[in-house]
Amino acid sequence: MFRTALRNVLAHKARLLMTVLAVMLGVAFVSGTLVFTDTLSQAFRNQSAKSYDDVAVAVEMHPNPEDARQAPGLSQKDVDEVAGLDGVASVAPRVGGFAGVPDKNGKLIGVGWSNKGTNFAPGKDGKDRAYDFASGGGPVRADQIALDRASADKGDYKVGDTVRVATNGPVKEYVLSGVFTTEDGAVNAGGSLVLFDTAVAQKLYLKPGYFQDLTVTAAPGAQPDKLLDEVLKVVPKQATAQTGQALADRQAEDIEAGLGALNQVLLGFAGIALFVGVFLIANTFTMLVAQRTKELALMRAVGASRRQITRSVLAEAGLVGLVASTVGLVLGVGLAVALRSAMNAFDLKIPAGGLVVGPAPVVSAFAVGVLITMLAAWLPGRRAAKIPPVAAMNSVHATASTKSLVLRNSVGAAFTALGVVLIVFGAGQGGDEGRMLIAGGAFLTLIGVIVLIPMLSRPVIALIRPLFVGLFGISGKLAGLNAVRNPRRTGATASALAIGLTLVTGLSVIGATVGTAIDKMTVDQIKADYMVTMASGDSLSEEAIAALAKAPGVTAVSPQQAGALEIKGSFVSASGVTPGDIEKVLNLHVVNGSLASLGQGQIAIADRTAEKRGLKVGDTVPVEYMDKAKGKLTVGAIYEESEFVSPVMIDRKLINAHEQQPYTREVYVAMDGGASAANAEALSKAMGDNPGITVMNHKDIRDAFGGPINMLLNIVYGLLGMALIIAVLGVVNTLAMSVFERQQEIGMLRAIGLDRRRVKRMVRLEAVVISVFGAVVGIGLGAFLGWAIGETFKSSLPGYVLVLPWERIGVFLVLAGLVGVLASLWPARSAARLNMLAAIKTE
Repeated sequence: MFRTALRNVLAHKARLLMTVLAVMLGVAFVSGTLVFTDTLSQAFRNQSAKSYDDVAVAVEMHPNPEDARQAPGLSQKDVDEVAGLDGVASVAPRVGGFAGVPDKNGKLIGVGWSNKGTNFAPGKDGKDRAYDFASGGGPVRADQIALDRASADKGDYKVGDTVRVATNGPVKEYVLSGVFTTEDGAVNAGGSLVLFDTAVAQKLYLKPGYFQDLTVTAAPGAQPDKLLDEVLKVVPKQATAQTGQALADRQAEDIEAGLGALNQVLLGFAGIALFVGVFLIANTFTMLVAQRTKELALMRAVGASRRQITRSVLAEAGLVGLVASTVGLVLGVGLAVALRSAMNAFDLKIPAGGLVVGPAPVVSAFAVGVLITMLAAWLPGRRAAKIPPVAAMNSVHATASTKSLVLRNSVGAAFTALGVVLIVFGAGQGGDEGRMLIAGGAFLTLIGVIVLIPMLSRPVIALIRPLFVGLFGISGKLAGLNAVRNPRRTGATASALAIGLTLVTGLSVIGATVGTAIDKMTVDQIKADYMVTMASGDSLSEEAIAALAKAPGVTAVSPQQAGALEIKGSFVSASGVTPGDIEKVLNLHVVNGSLASLGQGQIAIADRTAEKRGLKVGDTVPVEYMDKAKGKLTVGAIYEESEFVSPVMIDRKLINAHEQQPYTREVYVAMDGGASAANAEALSKAMGDNPGITVMNHKDIRDAFGGPINMLLNIVYGLLGMALIIAVLGVVNTLAMSVFERQQEIGMLRAIGLDRRRVKRMVRLEAVVISVFGAVVGIGLGAFLGWAIGETFKSSLPGYVLVLPWERIGVFLVLAGLVGVLASLWPARSAARLNMLAAIKTE
């Protein structure tokens, strides 16, 4: 039986090629993902170990925002005490934050979050162990900086040049004292690193005389663990300390956790490819078995058992899976190399290191490829073994029994009904629990629809058929009839496209709905012409806010300063705003009272928060600030809850008195004449043309809020591309085998007058019908899921209204038609070139 299986594989090489391609794509993504992430993980681990190679102990201390009496960091006295311990060779205290450098065109080098600044911390020899200078040296004056070599090259800076540096305030100019190389993670991520003189860095990022952390280099013979114990005795209790090895291990774990998201996305591509490929594989083996029904019956008649027949089909599948897994593994390694090169091309530098091909990718490739193929082929093999030999010899195409069809449709209907009930219940439940129910219901519904899809093919295609008959005559009529001749084959082929379009349509509906709500929310609630933020997401300085207020043409400026107050026993987030200006930049609907009361030292509370705490206008409530200071505030206004301010608003002058470092992420600005190029330029000039500060108009604000949705949609459209590729393979396979089965019929049609052009058209239209059928099923199910998921968060999204993106749905249908046309090129050509006399004689 094994020899028979091998002979059948070799005899059907062309037909099995599509199956090999489908499995190969899935295996390539699985193995490529694992190789890529292993390579990145090892490279970053090596980099982390190298970065802390000379570090015996690392100490960190960050200020506690709830205790204003606590020191903001490690003092110089703390540093000196650590440096005086036995076994300490040197210490390097650090303080840092955001620092951006523009290129010659004024554009920020890096991507905001990866632009860092810190202090130059030389030892007794005048060198800083963390940096190797390629030219010049570290900054030793307040007007000097040093810059990493990659950023210096991008900005075309040389030692002695004047460099503009952006922090969280107006830009300042410094003289470049040196260019260095480093293994810093921010630089390797495509960002920049600026070294300041220590006193300058402390003033910029913390407080004069204080540091955020320090690293200790051990003297020869000193043990890091013992040194750690000594360090802990002299640093403040609020500080944390660990050995350099422990810190390197922790950073390696953080890196792996960060790579986990990328790993999941790539494995998601692989999962979609394999899941869709299952239908192609099952379809292929179903048709191969159907074409060999007489052969299998003869083998049964001469003594082969049912198990042997099933095993022979599984052996064929195993051989196909083995070949596909081998090729897929090789392609996966190539994919990992390509991904690494792509990251380097986008300035996302990866530390040096070789490609890591461990046992996990190899084992996973063969386990996934072979098991998926054999699993998909098991049902066709079992079905072939159950056909009685006499019945099989009498009919080349064994039809499914009424009992089997009833059982299949009953199971499919039960799964679908249960899934729909869960989805509807989850939509009504809302929140995370509702979304979990919808996820479970979506899985059951998808399985149920896939089981039912052969039954659905007849009524759905019957609706499409008149259009094809009207447009293409006899070719359209024959195409419609051929598409429903074998519903199981049509359903399995259409399932591949339906799965991809279910996912894409669902998220497109959510994206369009959320995007419309965000557009409405920004238009309705933001009266300001601009929103100003740091590119890094850090806080804007008080100096920057003051500079904005003085810009020509500015009529109102109100920051949205983050804070918190304890009211009636629990903390609630608060926005520090500018009284009198907040009404000019945000359209807040006041339910009771007046926002003018903010200027009188009172607070405004969102309606839901006021209702929850039993507060009304005129109430005086005891409050506790973040620095533990207590006071009493009067409620002066109640407003409708808004996405753009916190549940409590307070005059920023009041909250600033209790904040060590005010945190202001965005500032709203209104100007004479509204948004214009001249006004945007005026704001930029007021900020010293700071490349690290972003000035956003209404369109930019909408794009910023909708950015994550658009990114997710782009990822899903990538998944659609993967599903389309496999769907094309599936349609090609189905049509090629369908043409092979219908050689005699096609020959007869040619003999009675159907010319080659119409034969080609018939096969093409059959492919289009199958593809559009799969698209209709996927779009319908996806729209239903999009509605259900939207219902779970509509209460938290003002202005929520379900939006069906008809333009995108139209594009999906057109793409489905194109899939059919492309997939039919080879089968249609083969059908048209059949010799009619030879085809008529075909047995």
